[in-house]
Amino acid sequence: MSRPSVTPVQVDTNRLPLLLGELRVPAISRFWSEIAERSDREGWPAVRFLATLAEMEVAERVRRRHERHLAEAHLPPDKTLENFDFDHVPMLSRARVAALAAGDAWLNKGENLLLFGPPGSGKTHISAAIGRALIEAGYRVLFTRTTDLVQRLQTARQELTLEAAITKLDRYDLLMLDDFAYVRKDQAETSVLFELIGKRYERRSMLITANQPFADWNKIFPDPAMTIATVDRLVHHALILEMNVQSYRQKAATTRKNRATMKSVNQKAAAQVAEQPLATQIPLASDNLARQSSPQAQPNHHPD
Repeated sequence: MSRPSVTPVQVDTNRLPLLLGELRVPAISRFWSEIAERSDREGWPAVRFLATLAEMEVAERVRRRHERHLAEAHLPPDKTLENFDFDHVPMLSRARVAALAAGDAWLNKGENLLLFGPPGSGKTHISAAIGRALIEAGYRVLFTRTTDLVQRLQTARQELTLEAAITKLDRYDLLMLDDFAYVRKDQAETSVLFELIGKRYERRSMLITANQPFADWNKIFPDPAMTIATVDRLVHHALILEMNVQSYRQKAATTRKNRATMKSVNQKAAAQVAEQPLATQIPLASDNLARQSSPQAQPNHHPD
């Protein structure tokens, strides 16, 4: 294929903004004029000028992709690794969580992450924080309550599009199902959940939070065989984190209550002091002098 002629006579520089728009390079379109002036002023070679624009365009695309993936993930807001209280969950290792947040050691293998603990133990927070870190690392994740996803899959089944709906979820490197144990023990609900887990088995990773151990999952699945098969698929390639601590929300509520009680006690004590006569609060100076000059107040001196 012959190379197109690019003689100066054939190049219309006035069309450059239009050409860049057709190429869909918004960063270059926005900054080329400024970079061109600097290039001319400092005498850059052409390759440096072109490389600078290309770097800016790539950085802009990475930023826009990150924003898009963060928006589609539907993560709970303001839940990060930086503001997670690791001291409240001492059995949770910072180093292990940091490794999970990198993603490459388990997402690329289709492994799962299962978090167990009572309500309020921080399962949702740490899950959302890991998900946010994974997006920053370039992965795609989806965070959803299990009941919400099950309802969507049930609708897809009724519309005869269940397989397509499950396949569509393959775009996500990590599917995060929060409050797994809240699914009702209903054949229609649990069957679509079982099909989803079976579809992603050894292919795509899942993160599941639950407040009930495996032994109680027969309350979720009506069929014991389905329960066993589901647990088997989830734990075959999985890391399990147990967060059996007091509810963080209950702890915070207790702290607030104790502070309010102490404040009330201090206010009552202050009010009682204020109600006392001034003479009983602050002894008069004349009384102090009288006590000091009384014979009882004088020390007894005995010769040696």
